[in-house]
Amino acid sequence: MNDSVDLPTLLNVLRNTPAMRSKQAIQQPARALGGAARPLTRAELYALPGDDTAAIACGDHFQLLAIEGMLPGFVNAAPWFAGWSAVMANVSDITAMGGRATAVVNAYWHHDDAAAQEILAGIVAACHAYGLMLAGGHTSLAEHNPTALAVAITGIASKLLSTLHVRPGQVIAMAVDLEGGWHADSTYWKAFEGVPAGRLRSKLEVLPRLAEAQLLHAAKDISNAGVLGSLLMLLETTGCGAEIDLQQMPRPVDVWDDSDLTRWLQVFPSYGFLMTLEEADWTNVQAAFAFEGVRCERIGQVTDSAELSVQHGLQRHTFWNLKEQPFTGFGYSHLDLSPLSAHKEH
Repeated sequence: MNDSVDLPTLLNVLRNTPAMRSKQAIQQPARALGGAARPLTRAELYALPGDDTAAIACGDHFQLLAIEGMLPGFVNAAPWFAGWSAVMANVSDITAMGGRATAVVNAYWHHDDAAAQEILAGIVAACHAYGLMLAGGHTSLAEHNPTALAVAITGIASKLLSTLHVRPGQVIAMAVDLEGGWHADSTYWKAFEGVPAGRLRSKLEVLPRLAEAQLLHAAKDISNAGVLGSLLMLLETTGCGAEIDLQQMPRPVDVWDDSDLTRWLQVFPSYGFLMTLEEADWTNVQAAFAFEGVRCERIGQVTDSAELSVQHGLQRHTFWNLKEQPFTGFGYSHLDLSPLSAHKEH
């Protein structure tokens, strides 16, 4: 394994991608929604932004709720794939919470009837593949409409995975389905084409099963912010930091040099998750993913520094300091999170 990577240059490129900048724009709603007027209960904290979905306590389970909006350029260029991706991204969000998706609704605007039909066909195909109910939505077709698409989803979790559970000392693991390939020249890694619906669903079942066995604390799906941006969102809620080793990441066999690694670190996989867990549970967690043909590797450890430190070979540099520079702005380290700290009580 070579160490030809120029780590400072690589990290600088990753800090300044359009996707990273778009995540920082979330600071605007964070400022608008921040500031609790009174102490918050555990249930209220789970429902706040910061996780991949809102988690609303309902008796002995949690109702999960999330929404995804698609980039208009993407919807214009690939309407069917945009429809599929809107559902798939939502399913990943539910899965990252230790939940199972149940139903979706959509809202789309378009000026082209044929393209709008393609969007809906992609949504329907994804719902069939993932076993979801398409419960309706909002459609607007008119000559001068812009192109716009959003899909919302519901799900259920009995044992919740939440970024509120992240604590120093936990192992950080990364799981990716490598049985796929790049979508054209993008950073999107597709691992669903030609895969039977039953296989797609069984791979998704790994996370809720691990949650119910209390072998994971938290999870975050790897989104368009890539590996490091998604990791920042996993850490920011509790103000933790992390030390990770890029050479430990699961990756395609041909990803080694600067250009390949830069692309892989920006990857938006159709199946990819970052997780935290206890050292004692690592072997069982890795085996559960391996049984479904998914690569899972431990890539680092959570720290109390609020810094995301990245290592590659003998090189080590700070990617981000959350104390000095918030990422999304949804951090709750100032609140008393102690009731959440006990292992295997979430």
